[in-house]
Amino acid sequence: MKAAFLYNFAAFTDWPADVGRALNVCLFGGNPFGPVIDAINGKTVGGRIVALQRNVNTDTVAGCQVVFVPAAVNAQLPAVLQTVRSLPVLVVAESAGAAGQGATINMSVIQNRVVFEANLGAARRARLGLNARLLRLATEVIQ
Repeated sequence: MKAAFLYNFAAFTDWPADVGRALNVCLFGGNPFGPVIDAINGKTVGGRIVALQRNVNTDTVAGCQVVFVPAAVNAQLPAVLQTVRSLPVLVVAESAGAAGQGATINMSVIQNRVVFEANLGAARRARLGLNARLLRLATEVIQ
């Protein structure tokens, strides 16, 4: 379910023109989704082809447009945020307080439902627009 949300977060984001023709969706530090994440590879988002990248680290994360930081490596979230600062990167995390730390979107599972918070300030700094339909579904929108 979280893999589908990750794709939809990208689909409901307005990307700057300089992002290019590919949309690199990166899994930081591992793959918590298993093989189900492969379903998004090769799909399109706003005319851009999704290219799935696994096991990215702070040396390679700047080449991503979407980066997922799983709870298992949450301690590295500040380093990820510092590396992609001012780049058009949608940072999606899954740890308590991640949106407050600067992640663009923080998702969690409550009562078998995926819920998420959105950080509009982080989106603006990254030159990303979060669609109003996406924001209406957020449990919290941080200005």
